[in-house]
Amino acid sequence: MDADVIVIGAGTAGLAAARSLGSRGIRVHVLEARDRVGGRAYTIASPGGGPPAELGAEFIHGSGDETKRLLHEIGSGATETSDDAWICSDGELQREDARFTEAAAIFQESLRLASDVSAADFLRRYARDAETREIAGWARAFVEGFEAADPAIASARAIGDELRSGIDSSSARPTGGYGPIVAHLRDACIAAGVTIALSTVVRRIAWSDASVAVGARTADGAERTLRARAAIVTLPTGVLRGDGVAFDPELPPEKRDALAFLEMGQVVKVALRFTTRFWERIRGGRYRDAAFFHCDERPFPTYWTQVPARTDLIVAWAGGPKAIALRGTSEGELVELARNGFGEVLNEPELARSEFASGTLHDWSGDPFARGAYSYVATGGERARAFLAAPVGRALFFAGEATSTDGQGGTVNGALQTGERAAEEVRAALA
Repeated sequence: MDADVIVIGAGTAGLAAARSLGSRGIRVHVLEARDRVGGRAYTIASPGGGPPAELGAEFIHGSGDETKRLLHEIGSGATETSDDAWICSDGELQREDARFTEAAAIFQESLRLASDVSAADFLRRYARDAETREIAGWARAFVEGFEAADPAIASARAIGDELRSGIDSSSARPTGGYGPIVAHLRDACIAAGVTIALSTVVRRIAWSDASVAVGARTADGAERTLRARAAIVTLPTGVLRGDGVAFDPELPPEKRDALAFLEMGQVVKVALRFTTRFWERIRGGRYRDAAFFHCDERPFPTYWTQVPARTDLIVAWAGGPKAIALRGTSEGELVELARNGFGEVLNEPELARSEFASGTLHDWSGDPFARGAYSYVATGGERARAFLAAPVGRALFFAGEATSTDGQGGTVNGALQTGERAAEEVRAALA
């Protein structure tokens, strides 16, 4: 055996699992397709020494206990985000007044349904009524933006369950971003004797009840096979559903069915840097404390500042159908669309152009090692996350945000928690 356990994927779930196992003297080998660790947590340093930009995970949703525990380990903390939001209405920005929160809350009514329906079908009954038509529109924008989901596919009851869990009731940012957390996990793995192989793309996982053989291609094109007593698979569902990784034998039917009900939310995220915080000066300082701007008709419908931190960074976000509509657009055009859109939202297009410094982005739907930003549940898939999380025999285990069953799907904290859970399952099996 080359190791006791092979962990496939060095995102936060994989690193958490590897650290937990390695610290107990278990031989662990981590295989990562990218040339970096972190997976969908992707922190980019500022060229001018300012605050970093998060092109992937950015927020801590809900209590985030595992995330905050790691922040405590590195002597850091988290900053609560502001709820000062503005929405386009009749060509002008108006205060949001919790419209998104109130609109999303109607999905809790879906839990009363006898059977699941899509978010689009659920919202149609509200859209038909003049009194609730507007709130249905905001609820749809919530599904597309926050959930990064297609309303025609997304499960209304799964959204209701998520809201009931309270995970969306508050949010914060790790001080310094997710980069220090990822580095801390990586360093702890190395200190525990874990081997991490980057630029190593897993192509085949052969498994039995007592062992695994993982075939991978390295950066130089060489093929290698590693053998171990068990494997923890932390690959995103977009990759597991594709043709990139073959299981031999095939995964059991219940596992394949679970994957069929777990979609990947599509996201394009652009970090825009400006020479000054001009948005704080315009309109007599009206937007000085603004945290979010939302204008649904724009290619990038959502923008946010770093408030309460005062920085030159603006993030542009397109999720769900909005992200899909941007497919085939070049990176330069995407940055230009994001910059121009921000100026148009503020009714200051010339100022946005003259103050613009630089832009960088990541298109998660075009990322071959993710194929989307984070998972959501399709109609009828209420048990899909639990089925995906379940071990197969004593050798094949699963972790990652898509396997979180307590409302934390799509979050870093959910990924960390499932990595720890899978490590416990492996320890019990090896024992």
